[in-house]
Amino acid sequence: MNTIDRTVTPCVIVEEEVQFTLVELSRACRIEVEPLLELVMEGVLTPSGEDAEHWHFGGATLRRARRAVRLTRDLELNAASTALVLDLLDEIDALRSRLRRLGGD
Repeated sequence: MNTIDRTVTPCVIVEEEVQFTLVELSRACRIEVEPLLELVMEGVLTPSGEDAEHWHFGGATLRRARRAVRLTRDLELNAASTALVLDLLDEIDALRSRLRRLGGD
């Protein structure tokens, strides 16, 4: 008899128009505010607003923030190293997209 092993991964669909405060983003990422501040200082996350109390992050930032948090935790990276890894991953994604457009999948 075949058994199917199903793993359920909880997810939340977030509209890009949704805005998060710094505190809301930290709750959504399940981390303290300080690591997010470090990621902002390294340019990993880009808020709108004048200062941390008035910052807002777009819905697309949630995915990037969670990815950064995962890299930081799993690979024991500091914020600067996380920024470098994310830049390299972004470059890989861009190159793959370019290859697909050129038909070289």
